[in-house]
Amino acid sequence: MADSDLYLVYHGLPLPKIAHSEESLKYFQNFQVKDDDVFAVTFPKSGTTWMQEILPPLLNGGDLTSVETIPNWDRAPWLEETRASVVLDKLPSPRAIVSHMQYNLMPSSFFKSKAKVIYVARNPKDVLVSLYHFHKMAKFLEDPGTFEEFSDKFLSGKVMFGKWTDHVKSWRNPELGDRILYITYEEMLQDLREVLGRILKFLGRELSAEALDRVVNHGTFKNMKTNKMSNYSLVPEDIMDSKKSPFLRKGIAGDWKNHFSPELDAKCVFLKRTALYSEILFENIMFIPH
Repeated sequence: MADSDLYLVYHGLPLPKIAHSEESLKYFQNFQVKDDDVFAVTFPKSGTTWMQEILPPLLNGGDLTSVETIPNWDRAPWLEETRASVVLDKLPSPRAIVSHMQYNLMPSSFFKSKAKVIYVARNPKDVLVSLYHFHKMAKFLEDPGTFEEFSDKFLSGKVMFGKWTDHVKSWRNPELGDRILYITYEEMLQDLREVLGRILKFLGRELSAEALDRVVNHGTFKNMKTNKMSNYSLVPEDIMDSKKSPFLRKGIAGDWKNHFSPELDAKCVFLKRTALYSEILFENIMFIPH
């Protein structure tokens, strides 16, 4: 990643300048985490928008008002991005916050707090495909080149937020103890209600069956894709060109099979083994020991 006009480098990680600045990263470093803050942490293209859609209503009794009236980047902002300093102090507690940062780069107040973390993992092959298409439509990112060229960049960590393996490993940290819940994109696709039940239990919260039904229904990929507050249709075309590729593209597992050559598939075998110690199976429903 060499285009300094598009990216700034933070602890070796390339971050898009359109959403990150020296000031936003200073705010990130000095941010005062509250004990009742709830973080959804992901590597890019691993279910962040989905968490921004379901986490706020889970924290406020199933009320869908915020997800129907407030853009996702304001209702559950990225802590490291420029919008954070504008909106976070105005959000009522408990706050839903998202981040793409590695564990070791979180603000010092995070480590002293009791704030909880929901870490969402996704099959890295599907992450690669989704990120490739995102690069094609996001004009604030460098041109991805061919899929094979972009795959090499992804595998070597020359994409925004660095190596997928480094990110996942950093959050598989025993220091977090019972402060973290590991879920997967594929589990959410397979049984969203069950995953939401797990999240509620982890957060010590309850919803009525009717309220949970509303959140589950609203949180389907089909409904998110048509929600202007979540599908990025509010973003000008000269920044994100949805004609080239919609931001919410397919929302499926296994699309990598439509893109990968046998040679690339062989290159990627190490991703699961080295990063996750064979604890996660991505082809079906996954289980991550807590």
